[in-house]
Amino acid sequence: MQIQSQETTAEGAERIEVVPETLDDLWHLSYVIEPGDLVSGDTTRRIQRNDDNLRDKGGEREPMWIQIEVTDVEFAKFANRLRVGGEIVDCSREDQLGFHHTLNVEEHTELTVEKHLKPDQADRLEEAVEATENPDVAIATVEEGEAHVHTVAQYGTEERATITSTTGKGEYARPRKELFDELASVLKRQDVDAYILAGPGFTKQDALDHFQDEIPDIAEQITVVDTSAVGDRGVHEVLKRGAVEDVQQQTRIAEEADYIDELMERIGSGSEVAYGPEEVAKAADYGAIETLLVLDERLRLERAGEGDWDIDVDQIIETTEQKGGDVTVFSAEFAPGQQLSNLGGIAALLRYRLD
Repeated sequence: MQIQSQETTAEGAERIEVVPETLDDLWHLSYVIEPGDLVSGDTTRRIQRNDDNLRDKGGEREPMWIQIEVTDVEFAKFANRLRVGGEIVDCSREDQLGFHHTLNVEEHTELTVEKHLKPDQADRLEEAVEATENPDVAIATVEEGEAHVHTVAQYGTEERATITSTTGKGEYARPRKELFDELASVLKRQDVDAYILAGPGFTKQDALDHFQDEIPDIAEQITVVDTSAVGDRGVHEVLKRGAVEDVQQQTRIAEEADYIDELMERIGSGSEVAYGPEEVAKAADYGAIETLLVLDERLRLERAGEGDWDIDVDQIIETTEQKGGDVTVFSAEFAPGQQLSNLGGIAALLRYRLD
């Protein structure tokens, strides 16, 4: 996610110009933009006739700038777009004011959002920006006598190292161990969350076996992918197969799963934990929350006034952060989020027991 500019309006709201760069960014925006927000951008629209109130049947759409007051937000994952609908409150054509319009936000669409940002929404935007700036996956491609390391960020790939050596037989041959050791040294220097090891044949598996002995912590984070080539061509194959997206998703799921495992372990032992809206609200008031876990879908429902909680979820989040706790918003799409849903959609790891 790119944030082009951010300023505070005279009414105290934030006006933020954003450019989503990935499907993940669109998903993040679906939990930032809410009914009542003002969203603006360039779009196209069929012009409604003033005489008979019928839409133009000529098939042409006119480009224009509009601002809408949001009434509905839908993340259409399989269409790779975010649909933001609402009433037109400002427009480059005054005769369109008051009509309903839907902005179809896709990757690289420039958008301006005007709203009172809640703390977790500001955190979500910050995380999306950091994900763009910081590569979080390294791809190592290896075959006999040759290895390459690239890092992957959401803006593209960057080559970090190329290692060549003669292996096998002959006067100048080096043991394969030296190639693998040098590759391991490069991987240890990469500040990433996950690794992909790719290449043709069996060399990559031999490299992985070596890593399991020499750098076991990194080896645990490696996913193996078959490719027909190494270097730039090999990386292209990895990207084309969607392996990076799979690994990134697995990493996010793993982080959420760790929290759920700890939560269930604490529930089982009757230790420092709270779950359900009332218990979590009580823990927040006491300043006992170390990590607040809340489901994204439940958060949206409660904020839209469509939920059934008797507590103010935003007050819980604000109190948790004011008293030094962390907040993690779970995705309802993944198994850990479904487990959290079964516990009422909200839980907390506590600093101490309340009873």
